[in-house]
Amino acid sequence: MSGRLTVVPTPIGNLQDITLRAQRVLAEADAVVAEDTRVSGRLLQHLGLSRPLLSFHTANEHRLVDRLTDRLVQGAHLALVSDAGTPGISDPGYLLVRAALRVGVPVECLPGATAFVPALVCSGLPCERFVFEGFLPQRKGRRTRLEALRHEPRTIVLYESPHRLPRLLDELAEVLGPQRPACASREISKLHEEHRRGTLAELQAHFSAQAPRGEFVVCVGGAP
Repeated sequence: MSGRLTVVPTPIGNLQDITLRAQRVLAEADAVVAEDTRVSGRLLQHLGLSRPLLSFHTANEHRLVDRLTDRLVQGAHLALVSDAGTPGISDPGYLLVRAALRVGVPVECLPGATAFVPALVCSGLPCERFVFEGFLPQRKGRRTRLEALRHEPRTIVLYESPHRLPRLLDELAEVLGPQRPACASREISKLHEEHRRGTLAELQAHFSAQAPRGEFVVCVGGAP
């Protein structure tokens, strides 16, 4: 009898954002497939749960996906989590979901935390239509992706790390124009949550004077 795979979003900051349903699934699963077993282990400990943890991250997912799929086919119920947020959204997970579906294993994704939704809503930019770009390529294809966004009419949503944020803002201002409205959000749901709004030029100036801290969601207004 085939098992099942449940994709479980985890808090992006505030641990109170875990849902009751997510806690139940984590307690019932035969094992938890985790991006970083240390991070997920601390979450399980906080919830008072003890489950076997299986490491599954960008460095090993191609090697392990078949082994995990075999466990699902043999009847295991696996819960897939990432370090924070919803697996598959700029996090490992897509390969396992695809492999499970290919062999007929039921896949369920619970609703839950993801960083870009609160950042988009709090940006003040139009959010009835938007395009999610996640992390841009660091080398090959980066400029092509940026140029493709030049005439995008919808709000653009990107992820970026703090040490790479100034470069991203410089490139966005160069390609999209320095007066394009934008918002840089950090530390979503945490104590120091902040949403810095203004033009791309104003965000450039702010983060040139003040070093970025925390992981960022950058929302940019679409082309007029």
